[in-house]
Amino acid sequence: MLFIDPHAHMTSRTTDDYERMRQAGIVALIEPAFWLGQPRTEAGSFKDYFSSLVGWERFRASQFGIRHYCTIGLNSKEANNEPLAEKVMELLPLYICKEGVVGVGEIGYDDQTAAEDKYFRLQLDLARENNMPVQIHTPHRDKKTGTIRSMEVCLEHNIAPGMVIVDHNNEETVRDVLDRGFWAAFTIYPNSKMGNERMVEIVKQYGTERIIVNSSCDWGISDPLSVPKTAALMLEKGILEADVRMVCYQNALTAFGQSGQMQESDWLENTEVDQREKFSDNSVLRGGQTPVIGEIESSNDLPSNLIR
Repeated sequence: MLFIDPHAHMTSRTTDDYERMRQAGIVALIEPAFWLGQPRTEAGSFKDYFSSLVGWERFRASQFGIRHYCTIGLNSKEANNEPLAEKVMELLPLYICKEGVVGVGEIGYDDQTAAEDKYFRLQLDLARENNMPVQIHTPHRDKKTGTIRSMEVCLEHNIAPGMVIVDHNNEETVRDVLDRGFWAAFTIYPNSKMGNERMVEIVKQYGTERIIVNSSCDWGISDPLSVPKTAALMLEKGILEADVRMVCYQNALTAFGQSGQMQESDWLENTEVDQREKFSDNSVLRGGQTPVIGEIESSNDLPSNLIR
């Protein structure tokens, strides 16, 4: 089975992770622009980061047989630094229409401050003007209120629900998101947000329409194999393969494919890798390594499937 991980912060991960993800069947991923763990102090830091998402990281993924896409945006946490946020907003139009950018994201609320609200709305306008999907980060605190508020603001800005992927859902928010016609994405984390056993129950209760599974793997404790592990557990629990494919592959393709930047042929054709290639005179290899040239095969040999 092939998988798409539509939320993976690969800037924070190693080449070993890319290798394991491809072996587990992940053929494409989406990397949302996000908070790097330490506040940035210069707009130039954002410029270099955005450039990496559309440049080096795409190349790095390709060297392991994975197609890399990204969403570009000002994250909610750093929206609270208004002088910096103003400068980042000037950068966004330069990046959101570049090759491989499939949406504006991840944007939304963290502490639900006035500054977060201001820049969330400005970025929604940017997405609408460019007919781009929106990837929303929902807050960790007071999640239900923040989730509902995010959707209401989208509607105020005339963003169609079908163009919005609401992320980091749980049992408390899923009904509200689906009832309003938005995409409901779920992050499978080892210790928080959503475990894959809980995800199995979500699919059993709500079905597969507009539901998406992702890992949101980043610099914290997280698992880049969350999507294939959750898929394996769904199959073990009796969910049909066609339904597993829908929530772990097809729905992400349908939602972000609305950008016009992401097609299935991207990874079904041109499947060979050549690790002798370079990006800005840099390769993923280190001294003495033998480059991989040709097809990369998937394997079903996963470590423990359970993320409780």
